[in-house]
Amino acid sequence: MSKAPSLRIERELLRAHGVRWLASIDEVGRGALGGPVTVGVVLVDLDTKAAPTGVRDSKLLTPAARVRLVPRIQRWAPAWAVAHASAEEIDAIGILRALRLAGERAFAQLPVRPDHVLLDGSYDWVSRPAPALFDEDGSVADLDAWEQPPPVTVRVKADMTCSSVAAASVLAKTTRDAIMVALAAEHPAYGFEVHKGYASPEHREALETHGPCVQHRRSWSIPGGYADQAAALGADLGADLGADVDLGADVDLGDGAAHLVES
Repeated sequence: MSKAPSLRIERELLRAHGVRWLASIDEVGRGALGGPVTVGVVLVDLDTKAAPTGVRDSKLLTPAARVRLVPRIQRWAPAWAVAHASAEEIDAIGILRALRLAGERAFAQLPVRPDHVLLDGSYDWVSRPAPALFDEDGSVADLDAWEQPPPVTVRVKADMTCSSVAAASVLAKTTRDAIMVALAAEHPAYGFEVHKGYASPEHREALETHGPCVQHRRSWSIPGGYADQAAALGADLGADLGADVDLGADVDLGDGAAHLVES
């Protein structure tokens, strides 16, 4: 088993930048064919104690172990939040801006503004994509929380070494999995409860048979998606096709959740 993550890197960042609050972020669902992309945020400071025993990158834990950890993480973290961007929004603005939108929604729930961000991965999608801007009647709106995002440190495999990032991954994964199970009841033909929207052979077979539902990312290369439709029609995929396709109603993803422990 790999070495357990710790708060060593988080504390180094807090001291190096001379700040109070560090927001550790991980995402789930970026590579899925259906369902939302979900962002988890855990806030820590220099007074934050070691994470609960068992906290690991969510991919290394069984579903039952992740669920058991959730209330312990929520009690431990000084603050936390989980938020989403829907498949419809991913189609409308692209995956990177959808990640930023989900991050903005998570930040908006936090009771304090972070001074610095620790982001899992190698690309800073927190600050580099332009904010999503829709008109007043659109489903996507720019949020004031990230008009000027905090400075960001990216770290590859931070969910393996940083316990606050691992905790954020557990919160994001359990929340998104629950959404996908609920969507499976609404769209039973696809097996969302099993593969959670990812590109399993069974999922692709269901797409070949039934075509995409409103919870699929139709702008992606999937059977029945925009590209597939354009190829079948011998047409060039462009803005007109996207405007003419009814993406359907968005699933109710809720308002996410946030929590603050008074010190």
